[in-house]
Amino acid sequence: MRIDIVTVLPELLESPFSASIMQRAIDKGLVEVHFHQLRDYAANAYKQVDDYPFGGGAGMVLMAEPIDKCLTELTAQRSYDEIIYMTPDGEPLRQPLVNRLSLTENLLILCGHYKGVDQRIRDLWVTREISIGDYVLSGGELGAAVLSDAIVRLLPGVLGDETSALTDTFQDNLLAPPVYTRPRVFKGMEVPPVLTSGHAAKIDAWREQQAFDRTRERRPDLLDEA
Repeated sequence: MRIDIVTVLPELLESPFSASIMQRAIDKGLVEVHFHQLRDYAANAYKQVDDYPFGGGAGMVLMAEPIDKCLTELTAQRSYDEIIYMTPDGEPLRQPLVNRLSLTENLLILCGHYKGVDQRIRDLWVTREISIGDYVLSGGELGAAVLSDAIVRLLPGVLGDETSALTDTFQDNLLAPPVYTRPRVFKGMEVPPVLTSGHAAKIDAWREQQAFDRTRERRPDLLDEA
């Protein structure tokens, strides 16, 4: 898989992609991640990529021309399965969407900044708009990192145990059950005996019931969707 990210602040993305699972996936050659500085496509010597909004109002808007130039260059080099714009008014990022995107080969992510991007870019180029939550960040970079992490960890060979991702929260519209590790007793609290029984069927049944109970208590909306 290849992920291209267009941003005015590539330095914000360097750390999330240079450690842990993301770095291992890159080192293994399972994913390529490329950052593209939008200012490199600016039309003037000042590297200006934003301007005041028509109609007045506070804030600045990313200009259409440098984004169009950047996307034109990138799409001339390869075909993208999706051109994604990170925005608070986009489609909520949910696990089924992550699963679908993990099956693609090439993704291009556009990070908004300031008050966002000129609407004409969204109309002309963007194939999917995604939000990571009902709140506003300073830009789309952190959202792009979240989206990329969620996708890459599902790629075959990224996780040490490939079945791990299949039991994550939200994979079956249930929250994950509680988990325990050693020591068996901690501050007087003991691990549920069923987990140390060695009885696989009983352990599976316990985990399924715990997942259901936790979802019913904390996120009943997921059960309604299921």
